Amino acid sequence: MMLENLYDVTESSSVNFVGCVSEESRFDFAIVYTHHFFGKPLVVCMQTGRSAPMCADDLKDAEVLRDRFLVGDPRAVDELRTLLGQRLPTIESLEQY
Repeated sequence: MMLENLYDVTESSSVNFVGCVSEESRFDFAIVYTHHFFGKPLVVCMQTGRSAPMCADDLKDAEVLRDRFLVGDPRAVDELRTLLGQRLPTIESLEQY
């Protein structure tokens, strides 16, 4: 088997660890700000290990949050949307990269 190298990048990045709790749910996320995914931060759920490059515009679709981070409760999805919406850039700000 031969592997074809697609990329091998070392980058200094900023990471924001955020943990929140409400009456409905608890969230533990790491947000890795990088230029690698077209400027979209890599959002990592520390509870499930699931991750995805995301920007604030991705939060408009509740189904995306449910699927990517296994959040079933609609109120928890709204809370997660609020949490991440305060920390993720919009597509317009990504165009500066």
